Amino acid sequence: MYAFGLCIDQNYLTPGLATITALAESLAPSARHQAALRILTLDLAPADALLLAQLAKRAGFGSFGLAHRTPLRSCRMADASYITVTTYLRFEFTPAFVRRPYLIYVDADTLVRGDLSEPLGTLLLGEVGAVRDEFNPAVGECPALPGAAERWPRLRGLPYYNAGLLWVRTEDMPRIRNGVERILVRQRRHILHNDQDALNLWLLHTGCVRPVGAGFNRFEVGRFLERGNWVRRVVTRPLRPDPSAALIHFVGPQKPWQPGCPRTDDVREYRLLLRRTMRHVRALGAAHPEPAGLR
Repeated sequence: MYAFGLCIDQNYLTPGLATITALAESLAPSARHQAALRILTLDLAPADALLLAQLAKRAGFGSFGLAHRTPLRSCRMADASYITVTTYLRFEFTPAFVRRPYLIYVDADTLVRGDLSEPLGTLLLGEVGAVRDEFNPAVGECPALPGAAERWPRLRGLPYYNAGLLWVRTEDMPRIRNGVERILVRQRRHILHNDQDALNLWLLHTGCVRPVGAGFNRFEVGRFLERGNWVRRVVTRPLRPDPSAALIHFVGPQKPWQPGCPRTDDVREYRLLLRRTMRHVRALGAAHPEPAGLR
């Protein structure tokens, strides 16, 4: 028994709806009915919460919950160019709210294609399941965690993980939150990528990570190749689309629901998902604006 967790604000309501649709489509009806959906928000209005609840029910999820939360008081937004403080809400899921043994946290700027529950089978108590970051693969060899490798030489070269998809045992959530909060208070000078850096520094100090296969959090790189070749210097895998990936992550400022985003294969697939999502929204009778370019 597990729950999917999303953090959604007003800016991410439409992609959040699409993520719910994709999560539902990735599961068989029986598995969907057993799964729960839990959403944390800073600013969604009652009408938005109702729409999310109605879509979750239409999609076949057996349980839905939404709560308003505020992020850690110690949170630091070192990079706020396209990320808001909502990103810190991923640490505010609690056992009392989730009410399932496991939580699978999913960023809303993703395209879910496959069953994300598989890594739960190897997750031990105390561990956080995570996928190595494709743009910041190793400590001291990338911009993430500035100065950390110099302060703690033993960390140099160790894997750095992306926080867009995480697997946790619910009972571990308070420990993770407290650990991240201590990092933010004591080691703020090493934080560049906001909550992701804080989580990684805690994982590095504790060793409480369960590496998960790259196909569960595959970056969409075609958008970046449209503007330059720096990705070829950073990512060592073949840069063509990966149809076997269980999740495609649209990291960076250009998002697939934005009209100016380059129309790569993965972006076109995402926009088909958006069209299916908006059909559900219209069927619910909700007055929700369609993304530009879908009308």
